[in-house]
Amino acid sequence: GKTTLIKLLLRLYEPTSGTITLNGIDIGKYDYQEYVQIFAAVFQDFRIYHLPLDENLAGSENVDAERVKTVLEQVGLRERVARMKDGAHTLLGHDIGDGELLSGGEEQKLAIARALYKDAPFVILDEPTAGLDPKGRDEILDQIAELHKVRGITIVLVSHSMEDVAKYAERLIVVNHGQIAFDDTPKKVFAHYKEMEPMGLAAPQITYIMHALK
Repeated sequence: GKTTLIKLLLRLYEPTSGTITLNGIDIGKYDYQEYVQIFAAVFQDFRIYHLPLDENLAGSENVDAERVKTVLEQVGLRERVARMKDGAHTLLGHDIGDGELLSGGEEQKLAIARALYKDAPFVILDEPTAGLDPKGRDEILDQIAELHKVRGITIVLVSHSMEDVAKYAERLIVVNHGQIAFDDTPKKVFAHYKEMEPMGLAAPQITYIMHALK
């Protein structure tokens, strides 16, 4: 249901009933080409294309080299990419599509960098840290939180990690069988931790510790 909701927001699916509004306007009334520029998204089944690094990020041959370096820095890949120089290949021209130069976790970071390169006001991340080690996960989410704070970007984060949600989210929506079960601040939602367990969601460990201490 979570990915379906995201695809509805992105107008990849059309709702069978009801309406979806953005700033009070039915999203179906927006010009589609203008609407899709409002969002950047990273799905679990992201793809790294058989293209040079800069074109992977920009999505075309029209590349802002400084912006490429900035987003690589933001996701912690700039030093790693700088070490990928090989003969005539350069930092921005190295073909990464063969899958031999970046690990799975690094490709995940690259997919996130591609979303950040777009510089959209809304960024949707579907399990963006799946497959990353704890250090890599924290690096990515810290950078995303900083972007939200400094630039006012709206971040929609889909995650099963309640620790991540507790640390980074301002508003938490729990979806269960197509229905919104809870919609509040993380602290207030986690007060219903016993009701969340049958949904397959466990509250952060600190929640259980605090209730045990009480």
